[in-house]
Amino acid sequence: MEPLSSTKQINNNITKPSSLHVETPPLEPSPLRKIMVVASIAAGVQFGWALQLSLLTPYVQLLGIPHTWAAYIWLCGPISGMLVQPIVGYHSDRCTSRFGRRRPFIAAGSIAVAIAVFLIGYAADLGHSFGDNLDKKVRPRAIGIFVVGFWILDVANNMLQGPCRALLGDLCAGNQRKTRNANAFFSFFMAVGNVLGYAAGAYSKLYHVFPFTKTKACDVYCANLKSCFFLSIALLTVLATSALIYVKETVLTPEKTVVTTEDGGSSGGMPCFGQLSGAFKELKRPMWILLLVTCLNWIAWFPFLLFDTDWMGKEVYGGTVGEGHAYDMGVRAGALGLMLNSVVLGATSLGVDVLARGVGGVKRLWGIVNFLLAICLGLTVLVTKLAQHSRQYAPGTGGLQDPLPPSGGIKAGALTLFSVLGIPLAITYSIPFALASIFSSTSGAGQGLSLGVLNLAIVIPQMFVSVLSGPWDALFGGGNLPAFVVGAVAALASGILSIILLPSPPPDMAKSVSATGGGFH
Repeated sequence: MEPLSSTKQINNNITKPSSLHVETPPLEPSPLRKIMVVASIAAGVQFGWALQLSLLTPYVQLLGIPHTWAAYIWLCGPISGMLVQPIVGYHSDRCTSRFGRRRPFIAAGSIAVAIAVFLIGYAADLGHSFGDNLDKKVRPRAIGIFVVGFWILDVANNMLQGPCRALLGDLCAGNQRKTRNANAFFSFFMAVGNVLGYAAGAYSKLYHVFPFTKTKACDVYCANLKSCFFLSIALLTVLATSALIYVKETVLTPEKTVVTTEDGGSSGGMPCFGQLSGAFKELKRPMWILLLVTCLNWIAWFPFLLFDTDWMGKEVYGGTVGEGHAYDMGVRAGALGLMLNSVVLGATSLGVDVLARGVGGVKRLWGIVNFLLAICLGLTVLVTKLAQHSRQYAPGTGGLQDPLPPSGGIKAGALTLFSVLGIPLAITYSIPFALASIFSSTSGAGQGLSLGVLNLAIVIPQMFVSVLSGPWDALFGGGNLPAFVVGAVAALASGILSIILLPSPPPDMAKSVSATGGGFH
């Protein structure tokens, strides 16, 4: 949490914080090369996130979890984002390890990621070893192992993200120019990780590099997933180890970690959540509007982020999970679409300032791209209907086997939707976070608290979508379109509220928009 700046002087000339505060030794800004090395860890983290988004929803269905229940597994992301990041951030502020404050958490998170990825990739094999019957569609032991690994992975990723961003702040030591550069590099490496992850997910023969991954219990799709995760572990290990060795921290001594409250007493319980609760009480109207717009924005985004590749496999390619090759081909095409999405996202992120000036302000830009998001989500219905209408089967199959791939025009239309969605996603990853800092500045809450409050407006909608999207889709006969339509309506509402109700930030402070980046949860 970011400390408050006001202090009180007591009789013995010791500075006493007016709120929860951790004193740290004064630091000089670090060279840009060290900042880049730490920021590069985002590529390793985002590689894993990209694999989760593109491959794991189809994978859980291969293990026997029906589409209706698959979304419940994704609850761990929002829950861990809501709980783990504040707790880890709070304790990393006060860590007195001889290795530094942030580096122990980064190392622990990297190790936990490796363990989680092993459990996920080998869930089918371990489940078979423990007694799963491969002839049955549902493999309960494999599902149990997968869920444990999946929750560990999300917790570990959240353990990594918070300390990485905090370490970047430490290295910048309050230098505004380096802070902007650090966030720009972090966002850039996020895009790099996305591109690498989606490219790996789109390549169907990656398992040939690791031939031992294909087993009796693990088919080609599963083997490709294992291979992707092996690359993910290797990339994260190299980047994290390089940062941990090359970048040193100033050790925080125990006497510097005394935490006091306004009345001089020691704080107890969970001060990080106490501060979040206090920040909510001090919220002004602009911040409440921002939270509402952000909440609707993520209700729009999360169904697509959950089921984008599943939509390509089922609705566009007409495949069935675990039967034939059409579904797998669609999933790989979806991964290619996500890679294109990341390329557009990275390019758009570099031009947020220019786009905002061109349309008359950041709130208007956010509203416009939300309308674009609503249009794209609505067009998924059109692409699906065109794919269904033109679907063909190989001669002599009688429609009982895999359908032929969709026409080039339909595939191009679907991939275009993926690509165009990179524009509103870049805005979603930048503008809300900057506006949160701007709107909360008058309350004295600080950037750390404001982003913690904003995070709740992101993770709560994700939990809402995770719980209800499966049953909602089932209510309308299954598939992903019902949730996408709800997302389109939410995006439209978010755009309208952004333009009509959201206040414009002061001109001099709006420049900070492009310097702040966001993550998935």
